[in-house]
Amino acid sequence: MKANVLDSAHSAALRHIRRRRGIAVAFAVSASLAGTVTAHADTFVPLPEGREVAPGASISRTAEHAVVSPSMAANGAGRVVWVSGTVTADVVHTPTAEGPGPYSSPENWPGTNNSSTHGASQVNTGYIVGCQVSIGDNAVTAGLSGNVSTSGGGLGGSAGIQLGPGEVKFVQVGFKDIFQPGVYTIGYRDFEMEIQGCGGYAQARAYTVVEIIGEHYSKTTLYGAPFSIG
Repeated sequence: MKANVLDSAHSAALRHIRRRRGIAVAFAVSASLAGTVTAHADTFVPLPEGREVAPGASISRTAEHAVVSPSMAANGAGRVVWVSGTVTADVVHTPTAEGPGPYSSPENWPGTNNSSTHGASQVNTGYIVGCQVSIGDNAVTAGLSGNVSTSGGGLGGSAGIQLGPGEVKFVQVGFKDIFQPGVYTIGYRDFEMEIQGCGGYAQARAYTVVEIIGEHYSKTTLYGAPFSIG
């Protein structure tokens, strides 16, 4: 009888140990999964609307936001950002009625901020992306945009950007040629920019340029708010 009592107590103790071990393993798996989700979670970045008014043209940007994610390469030097927004240009002055010609090389582009008249007036929009460089208002007004290279993009597409410390690049999202006064809209959703090679912090901010060629030449630029890409 005594042996049976001891055996029963021993079995209960073993069941208790197994149950505690099971709980501990389940907790460890749960914590591991939670850590994985957190490490790869997307970050939604709401961005303010903006408006710039100048003689001959005005620009507005609405519904802008970004979603930042770690790069699938998981190498610590890459990240991905999807940007969305709507740009509207209201052109008052009549531009010179010329057809678009060939683009010149980046070194010979007139103006700054990735704009190029190429024989026609134009609205173009995109993002300035920098690695370990603050691209706030002071940097832009100091002529930062005159010393950068340009990476191509396109509406509905994506752009891969190789950035080293201290480098800044423009990524054009889209453009429209302007041949008469009117309202021109460029909308983009989840345009992907993949940044590689930047081991430090990265920043981006939107830009939009309207350049009107003609008797009443004008150039209007609207910048967005800078935001972190991690």
